[in-house]
Amino acid sequence: MSDYSALDRLLHRLALGWPVLAEMSHDIERARFLGSSPADRGDHVFVTGLARAGTTILMREIHRTGDFGSLTYADMPFVLAPNLWAGLNRRGREPGRRSERAHGDGIEVDTHSPEALDEVYWRVFDGKSYITPSGLRPHAPDAALVAGYRDLIRLVLRRTGRARYVSKNNNNILRILTLARAMPEAQFLVPLRDPFAHAASLLSQHRRFLGADAFTRDYMTWLGHHEFGATHRPFLFDTRPQGQPDDPDYWLGLWIAAYTALDAAEAAADNICFVPYEALASEPAVWQAVAARIGVGAGPPQELRPAPDKPPAAHDPDLAARAVALHARLRARGMAALGLG
Repeated sequence: MSDYSALDRLLHRLALGWPVLAEMSHDIERARFLGSSPADRGDHVFVTGLARAGTTILMREIHRTGDFGSLTYADMPFVLAPNLWAGLNRRGREPGRRSERAHGDGIEVDTHSPEALDEVYWRVFDGKSYITPSGLRPHAPDAALVAGYRDLIRLVLRRTGRARYVSKNNNNILRILTLARAMPEAQFLVPLRDPFAHAASLLSQHRRFLGADAFTRDYMTWLGHHEFGATHRPFLFDTRPQGQPDDPDYWLGLWIAAYTALDAAEAAADNICFVPYEALASEPAVWQAVAARIGVGAGPPQELRPAPDKPPAAHDPDLAARAVALHARLRARGMAALGLG
C-alpha cells in the first residue's frame, strides 16, 4: 500500500469505499459473465481461523498445487467483478515485483498472489447485519446470500480457468457452520496454533498496525479486516475477551472465545477440520494428510515453516489453564480427523 499512487488510492476509495459502485460493478459482471462461468462443483477449500494462525501460508500451499482458482491482488479493487476488471487492468496480467507484505512476517507477495479478498462480498451485501461499532457478531447469511457468494466463486473460476476455489478468510469463523452446511462437498480447514504463541503474535501485530496511516486504516476496513491495529474490532462470540488490547490476556481471551465457537461448529459438521499448525510446519505427514483430505496430490511444501514465536507473556493462571485444555482437545480432534491419531 505504501507504493500506491494517488490515482491508485482514489480508485480503491471509489471501488471499495462506495458500496453502490461495488454493487453496480458486480451486477455488470454477473450480467456479462455468469452465464459462461463453469458450474459450481462445490468441492472448494476454505481456510479460516484467527489471524496469525498460519492461514495465509496454508492457503498459499494449497493454491500452489495448481488445482485451485482464487482472488488475487490483481483483482483489486474491483474484487466483485474479476472478469470485467481483468479485461481493463493491464498491470494485473504480469505478477510484478515481489515484496514483503505489511505484516513484516517474511511472506512475499505480488499481484498474482492469492489473498483474503472475498470478505468484500459479505461486507457490501450484508455488512450491517454483523459489523457493529463494538465488534463483529456471528453471521448467519440466508440462502440467497450464500447462492450469490457461490456465483462469485464461479466468476472467479471463470477468470482463473480452474474448477475449484480456495479462499482464506478469517472472518468466515463468524459464518463457518452456515457455509459448511450449505456446501457439504467443500472442506473448511482451521489452522490451530499454540494459544500463547498465537496471543503474543496478535499483540505484536496489533502494536505494529496501531500507527497505520489513514489510507491503510480505510483499506483494512474496506476488506473487513478488523483483527488488530487501529481498526480493531473483536469477534463478539458468547465468550468475550476482557480488558484492553494492550494486555496479553485480552488476546488469549480472544483466542479462547474464537476457538470455543469453532469447537462447537466443528462438532456439528463433518467438513470442518482443525489443522495443528506446529505439526503442519514440521511434520511432512501432516501436509500430505491435508492434501489427501482435500483431494489433491501435493509435493513437498515450499513455504510451510515454524512460526517465529514471540517471547511468551505472563497470563492469568485460570485463563491459561482454559486455553491449554481447549488447545489439547482441538489438537487431538484435528490429528484424528486427518487420520494421524
